Amino acid sequence: MTNSCDILVSGTGSFGGRIALDIAATAREPVHVVVAGRNRDRLSWLVTAGNARASLFGTPARFSAYEVDLLSDGASDRMIADVAPRIVAQAASVQTSQVIANRDNAWARLVAEGGLSVTAVSQAILSVRVADAISRAGRDVAFFNCGFPDVVNGIIRALGHPVVSGFGNIAILSNAFCGQEEIETGRLKMLAHYQNLAAFRLTPDERDGVPPRVWIDGVEVDDVYARFRHVRLTREPAIEISGATGVPLLLALAAGKPWSGHMPGPDGRPGGYPVRLDGGELLLDLPQGVSEADAVAFNRAFEETNGMVVEDGGYVRFAGRLSEALGQHDEGLRHGFDVHDLEEIFQRFESLRAGLGRQTS
Repeated sequence: MTNSCDILVSGTGSFGGRIALDIAATAREPVHVVVAGRNRDRLSWLVTAGNARASLFGTPARFSAYEVDLLSDGASDRMIADVAPRIVAQAASVQTSQVIANRDNAWARLVAEGGLSVTAVSQAILSVRVADAISRAGRDVAFFNCGFPDVVNGIIRALGHPVVSGFGNIAILSNAFCGQEEIETGRLKMLAHYQNLAAFRLTPDERDGVPPRVWIDGVEVDDVYARFRHVRLTREPAIEISGATGVPLLLALAAGKPWSGHMPGPDGRPGGYPVRLDGGELLLDLPQGVSEADAVAFNRAFEETNGMVVEDGGYVRFAGRLSEALGQHDEGLRHGFDVHDLEEIFQRFESLRAGLGRQTS
């Protein structure tokens, strides 16, 4: 294996594939990308397609493969030691995002009823293992978690691991809004939680609930639903936008250049924020007059109402409909867990997911 690489994309699913292939099409500085995963055929194809697209678009990106099963003991440690990445985009997950579009089994119905935070533990497990490996190796690695970052990044941070941010979610909306308004992205700033996306999957007349907060040229938009009524997201995961949102940030970080935009879960904070990359560090870039405490409180309120809250002491608590729905299947789980018990709790959630997944009526 190579001695080092610029960017490691861990995961060969649709999200990881989008990241890799968009890097191939848009890189302007030389960048070496290693794609890692356990599906040998898919892995080989992404490397072939990545190098082909780099040739097609005339970009200085190069792709290599690393075969790994992150569920295997010690796999994360071996991957980090062998690949020696500067940047990691961790997109592998045991829970696919397609669950939001399904209603064909009891697990999918639990997700629909209780909210996506019921998948947080399953989304977190591989990312935590990779973050653990980076910490154990003592490497200076910029780590991005792509699996449900609005919530999962809080778990990673509570375990003592650095996490730069995630991709997608708020960045789906911010870029869609800028696209509708035909304005430069730097003129718009917003605060948004992943739960805000649900309204924009509906028709304009169906939308309700707390909207994201949006400022254009420093002036807050009074009626976000009215202003952006023509923005409508697919009911399936918006991979065409979400996977792509991390690419400009990854390339800027790899090239040592500044960047600004929106990202979810920066440094483990709940929800999404306007951010800027300065000197290799991702910083909040809030609208004038909005404090960090206010911004965090806005995003945290969504999970406090219904979802999963990571307390300062590392206790994970379920709230609202999610707590009630979990209680119908596992009374112990509804009361939450200590973040350090994540591996044990993961096994309980996997048993629950498998059992409910078999109930198709």
